[in-house]
Amino acid sequence: MDFSYDYQIGQKIRSLRLAQSLSQEQLAAKLQTAGCDITRSGLAKIEAGQRHLYAAEIRALHLVLGVPYDALFV
Repeated sequence: MDFSYDYQIGQKIRSLRLAQSLSQEQLAAKLQTAGCDITRSGLAKIEAGQRHLYAAEIRALHLVLGVPYDALFV
């Protein structure tokens, strides 16, 4: 299976996180507060393209980062 798209999405999430001057730990904490059960390690794996996103995580990222859904995708 080609994981290049996972990597591209992860890099997009990373760039959105950095644009808001958030560390992985800070974003993970905000996601947890929004009801998304994710750790800093899990977020790091998503950003590296080593882990897939779940629908609930996409929704939480949309809400926490305050970006439209399409901004999360390449």
